[in-house]
Amino acid sequence: MSDQQIAPVPAFEPPYYAVVFTSTRTEEQSGYGETAERMEELVKDVPGYLGMDHAQTPGGLAITVGYFRDADALERWRSDTEHRSAQKRGRAEWYRSYSLHVAKVERSHGFVKEKENEEG
Repeated sequence: MSDQQIAPVPAFEPPYYAVVFTSTRTEEQSGYGETAERMEELVKDVPGYLGMDHAQTPGGLAITVGYFRDADALERWRSDTEHRSAQKRGRAEWYRSYSLHVAKVERSHGFVKEKENEEG
């Protein structure tokens, strides 16, 4: 996953969908980074894709939350041929365990602190 994101995905006007993918990985990670980058590029082309947040604990628990405008966008991503292939490889090689939760977001808000005055 990309290390460039420095802020959470902003709040959107509900309703929309959140897909929570929580995983632990195996020792064998050959090809994982390249595939993860490709999936990040590919999902951006799905009409209705809103963004993604990702975090990982020092112990190796990874959480990725993808946001989609509607069920159609979610289904387009779920059924994408290249994505399905990556899922199959993930189960065979990269993941020790994972869970996937799909939720309809009914309330959403956010906060961004304004820069403080830099007078000296």
